[in-house]
Amino acid sequence: MAVLTGDKIVAALRGAFTRDLSRGELLELAARRIQAAGPPYTSVYLYMLHGDELQLEAHAGRDTEHQRIPVGKGVCGTAVATGLDQNVGDVRAIGNYLACNLFTRSELVVLIRRGELILGQIDVDSDVDDPFTPEEVAEVRKVADALAVLL
Repeated sequence: MAVLTGDKIVAALRGAFTRDLSRGELLELAARRIQAAGPPYTSVYLYMLHGDELQLEAHAGRDTEHQRIPVGKGVCGTAVATGLDQNVGDVRAIGNYLACNLFTRSELVVLIRRGELILGQIDVDSDVDDPFTPEEVAEVRKVADALAVLL
């Protein structure tokens, strides 16, 4: 069973949308709710695509110096460049990894997309090795899919 319950976060996002929360507030809500699930969700970053770079628009957990990431760089940029979600069980094995901190051991990036159009991504860092099961990925995907509709 997954740690994260995507349906509850989606319900909260839909409720917030009906109250006319801004795009930034919706992204912050998503980041906070995902991170609040607890381990393995150490830090959550929502990057949105602007031209050929990802820009950090919301986060929960540890701060990061990576406010902008070029497409193709690091795990986040690779997800956009390839059009594929990334589930990296050991970030130390990735040559172009952009470290947010010394404690991160794994990273999950799930794209926020409308059809083929990539809007951004949910980037989850974990201090645990390889924690993101297919069930966890599916729960984060529910949140990403909801954001694709609501943003």
